[in-house]
Amino acid sequence: MSQSPLRLDRLRNFIGALGDLLDRHDDEESVLREGQLLLRELVLHDDWLPEAFARPDPERYQQYLLHADSRQRFSVVSFVWGPGQTTPVHDHRVWGLIGMLRGAEDAQHFEVTAEGLRPLGEPLRLSPGQVEAVSPRIGDIHRVFNASPDQPSISIHVYGANIGAVRRAVYLPDGSQKPFISGYSNQVLPNIWDLSRESVPA
Repeated sequence: MSQSPLRLDRLRNFIGALGDLLDRHDDEESVLREGQLLLRELVLHDDWLPEAFARPDPERYQQYLLHADSRQRFSVVSFVWGPGQTTPVHDHRVWGLIGMLRGAEDAQHFEVTAEGLRPLGEPLRLSPGQVEAVSPRIGDIHRVFNASPDQPSISIHVYGANIGAVRRAVYLPDGSQKPFISGYSNQVLPNIWDLSRESVPA
C-alpha cells in the first residue's frame, strides 16, 4: 500500500500567512492572538512534517529548524521529545507560540523571586491541536517535558526571532541565570518549495 504524499503545502501556507500577519501588525498582542489561530490550523493536521524532522534522540530532545524568515522576524521549529525527556528551566526573550502535533507535553511556568525560582500554578498539559503563547510580557520562564513515559511527542514552536541564535538563559533553583544560545539539531532544512515532488491540491 503506497503512502500518501506529505502535505507540505500546509507548512508553506502557514509560513506565508504568518509573514502576512507580521506585515499587517507589529504589536505582540495582535500577533499572538491571530498567530495562535494560524498555528492551531497547522497542528490540527498530522500529515505534513517530514520524518527527518520528527526523529527523537535517545539522549536529549531535538530542536529541528523548519523555516527561518529571511528577515529573521520569525522561525518555525519542531521539538521532538523522547519518552521522559525535559528541558531545563529557561526563557525565550521573544514572543513564542507552541502547538502540539503528536503526543502530549507539560509546561511548568516559573517566576524569579528574592528566594529563587517559584512555580506558577500547576503544569499546563498540551494535547494535539492545542496552542499556548509565551513572551516576556505574559510569562516567559518555563520547563517543558514530554507527558508520555513511553512514546515520543512532537510540538511545533514559532518564535518572534531566529530562536537558535537568540542569547537567552537557563535558570538555576536560586534564580541565577546561565546564558546559552540553543542552535538547532539539524544541518539542513526541509525542501518545502519544490512542487514537482508533490501533488498540490488545487
